Amino acid sequence: MKQKFDVTGMTCSACSSRVEKSVQKLDGIKDVSVNLLTNSMQVEFDEENMSEQDIMDAVSQAGYGASVQGENTEKISTSKSNEGKKNAIQEHMENMKRRMIWSFIFMIPLMYVSMGHMVGIPLPNFLNGTENAVAFAMTQFLLSIPVAYINRAYYTKGFSSLMHGAPNMDTLIAVGSSASLIYGIFAIYRIGYGLGVQNLELVMQYRHDLYFESAVMILALINLGKYLEARSKGKTSDAINKLINLAPKTALVERDGKVIEISSDEILPNDILQVKPGSSISADGVIIEGSTSVDEAAITGESMPVQKQVGDTVIAATINKTGFFRMRATKVGKETTFSKIIQLVEEASSSKAPIAKMADKIAGIFVPVVMTISLITAVGWLIVGTDFEFALSSAIAVLVISCPCALGLATPVAIMVGTGKGAENGVLIKSGEALEVTHSVQSVILDKTGTITQGKPEVTDVITFDIENEELLKIATALEEKSEHPLAEAIMVKAKQENVQAYSASDFTAISGRGIEAVIDGKKYFAGNQRFMEENKLDCKNIETVMDNLASDGKTPLIFANQQKVLGIIGVADLVKPTSAQAIKELKKLGIQVIMLTGDNKRTAKAIQKQLDIDTVIAEVLPQDKEREVAKLQESGKKVAMVGDGINDAPALARADVGIAIGAGTDVAIESADIVLMRNDLLDVVTAIGLSKAVIRNIKQNLFWAFFYNVCGIPLAAGLLYPMFGLKLSPMFGAAAMSLSSLFVVSNALRLRYFHVVKKPEVKNIQQNNKTEVVEKQEDKTMYTMKIEGMMCGHCQMAVTKALNALEGVSAEVNLENKEAYVKCAENISKEDLTKAVVDAGYTVVSIN
Repeated sequence: MKQKFDVTGMTCSACSSRVEKSVQKLDGIKDVSVNLLTNSMQVEFDEENMSEQDIMDAVSQAGYGASVQGENTEKISTSKSNEGKKNAIQEHMENMKRRMIWSFIFMIPLMYVSMGHMVGIPLPNFLNGTENAVAFAMTQFLLSIPVAYINRAYYTKGFSSLMHGAPNMDTLIAVGSSASLIYGIFAIYRIGYGLGVQNLELVMQYRHDLYFESAVMILALINLGKYLEARSKGKTSDAINKLINLAPKTALVERDGKVIEISSDEILPNDILQVKPGSSISADGVIIEGSTSVDEAAITGESMPVQKQVGDTVIAATINKTGFFRMRATKVGKETTFSKIIQLVEEASSSKAPIAKMADKIAGIFVPVVMTISLITAVGWLIVGTDFEFALSSAIAVLVISCPCALGLATPVAIMVGTGKGAENGVLIKSGEALEVTHSVQSVILDKTGTITQGKPEVTDVITFDIENEELLKIATALEEKSEHPLAEAIMVKAKQENVQAYSASDFTAISGRGIEAVIDGKKYFAGNQRFMEENKLDCKNIETVMDNLASDGKTPLIFANQQKVLGIIGVADLVKPTSAQAIKELKKLGIQVIMLTGDNKRTAKAIQKQLDIDTVIAEVLPQDKEREVAKLQESGKKVAMVGDGINDAPALARADVGIAIGAGTDVAIESADIVLMRNDLLDVVTAIGLSKAVIRNIKQNLFWAFFYNVCGIPLAAGLLYPMFGLKLSPMFGAAAMSLSSLFVVSNALRLRYFHVVKKPEVKNIQQNNKTEVVEKQEDKTMYTMKIEGMMCGHCQMAVTKALNALEGVSAEVNLENKEAYVKCAENISKEDLTKAVVDAGYTVVSIN
């Protein structure tokens, strides 16, 4: 059977590896997958040979805690278990924040006492001079004790891992800071002894050989990195809860001749449901009466509603746009497509393997080797006849110069700088794990709608026959004015842009799946597809070539006619974003396979493929298929990144090695992803991969030099050069060298601040031969600053950004702190248009200048 467990106490990839190994060695275990990000473990085992308690005991013996998670069905009906997990993550983040703050509170005065005199900052008289050496040392010791106590978890976990033969980053921290603390305490005793025998030279020697600040600095800086990691980790816990909240809560069901409202959980198979316009559909089923258009964006990701009539299937959590209909429920509860999506997100998240940190691997060898060398050094010098002080000093010098501060900083500092640089360029990387794995991506899967394309239909072509363009738009606007179809909306937007005054139409009639008809100035006009025209005895043979050309370019042709002849054709399409072509070209330059995965039809998908030179296209796929396609690529041995923006992309985003969400997409897609692109631009995918490569290269450099420094310094500290050259490294110089190595690592990591992103070309859309071209000259722009009230969080910021950028010709950046939006837009965009977009999104515009 398969069972999921919550695991507590894991802090790094070595911890998750330790838990996995402890469970894997039990008899009857078939498969174990531990996820550090979600603090969860999925185990497949033979229940005849072992029980859940045996598994939890194995985790406990490894030094961690485990408990059984609730069943998926329970999670769908209630969110208690998820809320508990969310609270635990929040509590951990707050704990790390407190530890970080208090560590820095004590570190600052400690650095002043220990190093202030070196830069000319005067110390109080009671800490100055040889006679006050004990007070000078004890003050530093007392300031370091609270920091050591606040961060005692590093010592308990670090030394516990060492005892279990699996040293990790906590072990590095514990050994490094302990070496400094122990030597500092030793130095205090030597100072006391020197004062007692009036050996002032000994007192001065050890007065400068205090390394309490090294121990505290290690703990404080590591805490900063751990807090930032914990904060990023906490943001990933809401995905499933947000999915659950999107599910419809109630349904109208016909029972015993009455229509009653019940909870969606109470729907039974074969129940007859009534669905009103604007309502969410509560179950999968078949329409038995009525017709409508259904917004299936939650499932397929496609922006255009689908026409439905008797006999067609509908899916839970999709939205009924226009008509009233009755349906028979076929799949309910956890069997619906929407519930399957929730389950897929859970399973994909749980099955993600943790990424082993290179520093943890080095630590597994480095820490025990250093401790062994230190012991051999002490024993060796005692055997050859040196005094105990010389032997102990040499052994401690080995530990001090080997203090893995540089090694411990090599990874987190580079990741901190890298993630900061990413955020500066609109690329939000949620964890060091995501940043690390992105550099090895071999295949990038792109969703089409809203990722490669704009995500909304626009008029691309106006083709007329013996009629002016303006006249056709007047007729089209009159016919489409009362329609709620997205294609009609595109025509209305076009008419507004062209300042077209529509004719007045009457006797409006919509024929589901075909088109519309109305009367203008006493004459009947038609708008719709070819089938609708032929039903009204209109000859379409002369326009078939035009229709085919539009369809081949991935566009939807709308035919307009009167009772005598066809007047014209308006082509509508979801346009490719201006920078998508460049982004795909850059990805291919990196040797990355580009795959487009879409729920759209094959003909449209092929048109996009041809236009953008995409390697592979997989069309007409449902969410389950998207997740399955990602899994197939992974099974072939490839590292896969998935880029998407819809709820339907959430399972695939979770399954992929790296999930990348377009920032203007749904909250669920964003929460399910490892990386979020705030600017809604595919070029930022190239930036994310390039940044990851730069960070990993930087980390490898840091690890090499940190390790190389130890290889060179340890023999000197151990005194191997003393017999021949009289060279012996004192702990004071060892600590100085250690500090210099840390400075080098930090300085090298700071070079990442100069990482260059891929330049975005100045673009404007030119509709020529049905293609969008990127050109060097940018159209005239108007700049506005909008003061906006009502924005409270990052999601509000994202909503306003999305609303403004949805307007054609608008580029906007929103500053949450200042409550302002900085807008660059075409001259034909008015202040009223911008204000309406923000107000429609649910916020208040105070001023616009």
